Amino acid sequence: MAGTIVASTINNDTGVFSTNNAYSGIAKAWVYFLPNAGTPSIQTSFNVSSITYNAAGNYTANFTTAMSNATYAAIGSSDYPGVWNEVNSGTRTTSALQFYTPLSTNANPTNYGRCSVVIFSA
Repeated sequence: MAGTIVASTINNDTGVFSTNNAYSGIAKAWVYFLPNAGTPSIQTSFNVSSITYNAAGNYTANFTTAMSNATYAAIGSSDYPGVWNEVNSGTRTTSALQFYTPLSTNANPTNYGRCSVVIFSA
């Protein structure tokens, strides 16, 4: 028999069931934002509470619910085709990811419009 279950909250024996940490292999966080000359404007997101502007083309995505560890996979894109990098010496924690949108790899970060980031974690 097939059916549909609709619920506003699902609880388990330890409290509220966190759907973004319930399954492996799915996106645990994503965000689409506009840099707006240094003031990021989130257009739509899942499990991202805010985007911090650190410097030109340098941002931090702050997670609403932390990842289980800091070894998650991160992918991203911006208006400049094919270029998106995680900041090598930047923040990569269970609660945030720092990244930049440079003109070329590791050089000349710029505030490109229409940026997206997706996080996958166990």
